[in-house]
Amino acid sequence: MRSATIITCPPNDLVAGLHDRMPVILPPEAWPVWLGEEPADAARLKGLLVPYPVEGLAIWPVDKRVGNVKNNDPSLIEPIASFVV
Repeated sequence: MRSATIITCPPNDLVAGLHDRMPVILPPEAWPVWLGEEPADAARLKGLLVPYPVEGLAIWPVDKRVGNVKNNDPSLIEPIASFVV
């Protein structure tokens, strides 16, 4: 059986205005540790579960079609002109 999970953490300052948590994003230099290619104890692994730096992310408004799983095309990530909450 194949399975996957998304590990979340508290949001960074950029994401905090949108949601109360965010997915953990590991920088490439942490991949070998996380994937078991380098030895690591539980404390080191848990230390990777932190919000990603704001400087490495960007956000922009997208169409409400993103919220419907029936929609699956590249235009979903295109910025929209205005944002209404």
